[in-house]
Amino acid sequence: MLMETSNKLPKKRKWFIPLVFSLLLTTLVVFVSIFTSPHFSSSQLHRAHLKNPIPRFVESKLTISKISSDPVPRLAYLISGSTGDGKSLMRALKALYHPRNQYAVHLDLEAPAAERLELANFVKNEPVFKSVGNVRMVLRANLVTYRGPTMVTNTLHAAAILLKDGGDWDWFINLSASDYPLVTQDDLLHTLISIPRTLNFIEHTSDIGWKEYQRAKPVIIDPGLYSLHKSDVFWVSEKRSVPTAYKLFTGSAWMMLSRPFMEYCLWGWDNLPRVVLMYYANFLSSPEGYFHTVICNADEFRNTTVNHDLHFISWDNPPKQHPHFLNLDDFQSMADSNAPFARKFGHDDPVLDKIDSDLLGCNADGYFPGSWFDSFGNSSTLSMQDITNTTDLRPGPGAERLTHLINGLITAPHFETTHCV
Repeated sequence: MLMETSNKLPKKRKWFIPLVFSLLLTTLVVFVSIFTSPHFSSSQLHRAHLKNPIPRFVESKLTISKISSDPVPRLAYLISGSTGDGKSLMRALKALYHPRNQYAVHLDLEAPAAERLELANFVKNEPVFKSVGNVRMVLRANLVTYRGPTMVTNTLHAAAILLKDGGDWDWFINLSASDYPLVTQDDLLHTLISIPRTLNFIEHTSDIGWKEYQRAKPVIIDPGLYSLHKSDVFWVSEKRSVPTAYKLFTGSAWMMLSRPFMEYCLWGWDNLPRVVLMYYANFLSSPEGYFHTVICNADEFRNTTVNHDLHFISWDNPPKQHPHFLNLDDFQSMADSNAPFARKFGHDDPVLDKIDSDLLGCNADGYFPGSWFDSFGNSSTLSMQDITNTTDLRPGPGAERLTHLINGLITAPHFETTHCV
């Protein structure tokens, strides 16, 4: 029996030793192949041992653009209108034009096809626009209801287009076909040279007063969000409470906003702009509250506000839904306001001709003849590269008026302590 057991032990050793050797050899080959692979890194090995690896969020890739070092700023304009506003948009665009700026023109989807086509052809074929290439029409037009959120979404849409296709610019300005400039673009650009480009000109207040009961608590639906035909907003029977996660602000729907803030509204890396947008989707006259509420609840931007909308507007007292139409009787008040823009104007009102001649000095073609226009001349073959003196500005009396207004705003005694109050 003992002899039989001793004979079995050597047989086991014969297959056991080769097995162990083959396992060791296999392990060695695996390690060599891993550590010599061109795709291997020590960070991969480290992550392999982490039970809960740190996630990578898209927010970490989003940063605010650096402020431009260009000594003369650039502006990005949205000029929008609805049915019957095509001609007014053309006129305003010429009066506002400068080759340093970028422009998005939007004609409401409600406008007839012929009017939209006429405006599109103007934008495409106007010699100056065609040569420089800084004017674009929003081809996928939106239905816009002033009292609903569609005006906000249209503004965000245009800002996104200008961020994507407009290159570098410093401020975004939203205007309508009822607006018109009171200073030249040379006046405006010259004045803004000395202004911090982080400032946001937005009239605002947290004292919403009667708007809490007539605009914040009612719930409205804007048919422009889902219909191909425009109609007025309608109300839901239930009311809602005022938000507690953020504070509501209200003010003017017209503003000049910095590029960093517009990027924040579109990227929304802390989600506040999207949350507030969802709330204002059912808020009456949301253009008078959305941007104001976002900027005053965002730590990065609440101290960048200048409480002015840069407009001359004539209101009833107390104000109604819409301001007065301006006419020749208002001309001196407009000039004395020192504001760069005014509204609301009727189509081809005679006061526009007086503004052109007395304040802007527009030529027969409707352009302010700055240095850039001198080099452009009558040629339709020049490009932006050929117009080299866009920084050679010719500020006039409008620059003095505007400088007086802005310096008065940002040097006011309590300017630093009255942001978003």
